[in-house]
Amino acid sequence: MADCCTPTSQRRATYDLAVIGAGSAGFSAAITAAELGANVALIGHGTIGGTCVNVGCVPSKTMIRAAEALHGARAARRFPGLAGEAGVVDWAGLIAAKDELVATLRQKKYVDLLPEYNGVAYLDGPARLNGQGVIVNGEVVPAGKIIIATGSSSSVPDITGIAGVSYLTSTTALELPRLPRSLLVIGGGYIGCELAQMFARAGTTVTLVTRRRLLPDAEPEISEALTGYLRDEGITARAGLSYRRIEQTDRGVELTVSIDGADEAITAEQVLLTTGRSPNTGGLGLVEAGIRLGDNGGIVVDERMRTSKPGVYAAGDVTGRDQFVYMAAYGAKLAAQNALNGDSLVYDNAAMPWVTFTDPQVAGVGLTEETARAAGFETKTSIVSLDQVPRALAARDTRGLIKLVADARTDRLLGGQILAPEGADSIQTVVLAIKNGMTAKALGETIFPYLTTVEGLKLAAQGFGKDVAKLSCCAG
Repeated sequence: MADCCTPTSQRRATYDLAVIGAGSAGFSAAITAAELGANVALIGHGTIGGTCVNVGCVPSKTMIRAAEALHGARAARRFPGLAGEAGVVDWAGLIAAKDELVATLRQKKYVDLLPEYNGVAYLDGPARLNGQGVIVNGEVVPAGKIIIATGSSSSVPDITGIAGVSYLTSTTALELPRLPRSLLVIGGGYIGCELAQMFARAGTTVTLVTRRRLLPDAEPEISEALTGYLRDEGITARAGLSYRRIEQTDRGVELTVSIDGADEAITAEQVLLTTGRSPNTGGLGLVEAGIRLGDNGGIVVDERMRTSKPGVYAAGDVTGRDQFVYMAAYGAKLAAQNALNGDSLVYDNAAMPWVTFTDPQVAGVGLTEETARAAGFETKTSIVSLDQVPRALAARDTRGLIKLVADARTDRLLGGQILAPEGADSIQTVVLAIKNGMTAKALGETIFPYLTTVEGLKLAAQGFGKDVAKLSCCAG
């Protein structure tokens, strides 16, 4: 890391912009500002690259793909005449390969980029705001404007006894030198569902528990179906319970939960906490600087990424909203442009896609049926199960469904969600449809390629007005 950092003697007297945080959001802001001709101080602390490349998207998704390869071999028997089997023979080797990929991408997409932008000086050290700019390693780094992009960290749930338990996070779980025999996953969001399935397919006995239902922000039909698919793979999924206490035992950990007023103990060798992420705001001197924080601990920003302190902006996970790497990069780019060019751009997440990399994958965009009604829309919905989609029939894998939500008065599409083995790559079609104000009728009349998962969107759109089970192939 020393090669990427700017010595004190080479620092500029004053910067147009100081960016605190050297992850995806920080790099997006710094590169955007440099391309606009600004002098930028990019301030990082610890491992460069932030959450996504180091401990989030990249390591988890390569491990999930590895587990899918195991499952794919075992699932070959769904085709008559085929049989297959696969298993983990070198878990440590798999972890090492994951680490090598992370190191390679960190070098190529972060460290090696810095010399390409002469306007960016990289400063390594903890940062704190003061009245003149930012203090780094005890030195003032004067800057005209500031962007805070310090990301988030795994949060710890408020469970009695948790402080005395040796627990895993989404980071440390992917660093285990050996597979645990049994694993208790606390939290039914996207991280919990993804990692529970990954470990189960690798050979661990997994119990997944959550206070609400799995993927609580997804459509209930999708949550229910995914829960069933995880159970079909041997995962014990328990929802609608409350946590009483947790403790370390000779056998590992024991969580006492309450279900319908009765206490029950759940034991496992290890416990993985996946109950969300908390914005990294500590140690920055935000309150002293007059920067307001929200109830979730995130920095409050307006639609132009401005904080409550003039000249200071924030973007990415540290704001506590839309905690996806692509939204962090998008928000940071807007923050940099607004900081340098007059606050003219507005953050727009109306057509923000999201994906959960379970198998089947879950992907969505826009409003759910519930949120659309809460927003005052009179809604109509169409649900098509994958057994109506030729691609799924040909693949002999009909797990999943597609749900579209539209305005009953105007027919305009408001939202859509997909649960399908290849669903993630199809959601962008719904993104574009919503972004461009498309109606369900227009989507249903659009030409789609046959024997693709995305063709299911056409069928779902046609399902608002007809029974798609009565259509011939490619009809309509």
